[in-house]
Amino acid sequence: MVPLTSVVAALLASVPLYANAQLSSLVGTWSSGSNNVQTGRGFANPSNLSFTYPSTTGISYSFATAGTDGQTWYEIARYRFTSNGSHPNCITAVMNWAHGTVAVADNGSLILTPNGDGYQQIQDPCAAVSNFIENYNQTELLVSGYYTYTDTTNGLTLQLYQFDGAPLAPMKQISSTPNMLPTQSLRNVTPATEVVSRRRKRSNSAQQVRQALGDWKLVSIAATLTLAVAVSVL
Repeated sequence: MVPLTSVVAALLASVPLYANAQLSSLVGTWSSGSNNVQTGRGFANPSNLSFTYPSTTGISYSFATAGTDGQTWYEIARYRFTSNGSHPNCITAVMNWAHGTVAVADNGSLILTPNGDGYQQIQDPCAAVSNFIENYNQTELLVSGYYTYTDTTNGLTLQLYQFDGAPLAPMKQISSTPNMLPTQSLRNVTPATEVVSRRRKRSNSAQQVRQALGDWKLVSIAATLTLAVAVSVL
């Protein structure tokens, strides 16, 4: 994973961002599948780093209207399984929660910047440590092209796209009023704590960041490209 170093932060700072543009259609709480995974109370309890496990996997996004400070907040709840083809019994379960502020790049992509108090729980029966909780505070990119539509079964539905253009699962609107935890820091976190892949050492130089980008050829702004690679190794 490429950490969001000061080099990346400097690139992001150079990108025109618009805090409120194009976000009005996203306001509310959205949930995929059977809608058992939802943001807000009942999923994550940051004060004691715990989760309430839903009966099924899924994702949920919430977007609020802009506050008096001009900031637009988001919240994400995710519960997913990852299979292991070589070891069918080694199924990894991940519970993930984060919130923060949204900005719209001039190409229409959404940049989700975490507040710094996100976390996730990972359960892997085949790992050396089978159950642990770690901080999760990664800036995420949702590329332009997202839209809402009326589904004949689920009603108003949101389609978002990941950094590489791959679609997320369609999400039904659960509420036009966002169900979110308070838009403030909800736990004390040691500054500069990041989730870092065990396979990659921490890098703080511009040269190392450029090397990590490899052969990616996304035709977008520099900050969007860098963020895309940072998210791709989650």
